[in-house]
Parts: sequence; C-alpha cells; structure tokens
Amino acid sequence: MTIVINLVVSVLTIILLQVLGMVVFTLMTPFKDMEELKKGNVAVALALGGKFLATAIILGVAAYTNTSIWFMMLWFAVGYVCLIAAYWIFELFTPGFKISDHLKQGNVAVGVMLCLVFVGTAFAVSSLII
Repeated sequence: MTIVINLVVSVLTIILLQVLGMVVFTLMTPFKDMEELKKGNVAVALALGGKFLATAIILGVAAYTNTSIWFMMLWFAVGYVCLIAAYWIFELFTPGFKISDHLKQGNVAVGVMLCLVFVGTAFAVSSLII
C-alpha cells in the first residue's frame, strides 16, 4: 500500500510541477499563448512545445535520480531556473529583435530556435542532476 501511495504522490507532484512550470512560462510572454495557438501560430506552438518538453525532461531526470520527493522538487527548481535563464540569455544574444514580437508575428525560425534552446538546455542541465 505504501508503494501505491508514494507513486500517486509522486505522479501528482510531477503533474503539479509541470503545470506550474507552464503557467510561469506563459506569464513571461507579453501575449496570450493559447490565443496564438487558436490562431494557428506555429512559432508560438514550437516555443511552447519546447518549453513543455524541456520542463518534462528536467522533471523526468529529477524524478528518476532522486528517491526523495523534496530533492526531486529542488532539482526541478534548479533546472527550471536554468530554463528561464536560457530564455533571457537567448534574448540577449538577439539584440536586433525581440523574441516575443517575432513569435507573435509567426516567425517559425525563431520558434524552432527557441524550442531547441529549451530542449538543449534541459539536456545539459539534466546531466548535472545525475
């Protein structure tokens, strides 16, 4: 019975952290992500999908490598801060334009690049967790 309770608590914690992570990411953009998705904005979809996948990678590695739910949440927080930092660093390295403006305009190249920045950062940060 204890195993089932631990599993349920772990799964609920992972879902809660994933949702929380996505809420924070959507608050970082000056536009409404879901409205842009409804319009069919592929650039925003790619960026949002990259955020979701990156968050899931960090959560998965944190869950796999930690037996304590508290350490899992701690490592997730560290990884998540790195993802947010990656966004702002990417913004710094593109001084000629604002990323959020290009995403809202549907610039797929920016969406793909941002998606890969997030996923690449997640893989790199996950290697620190192990």
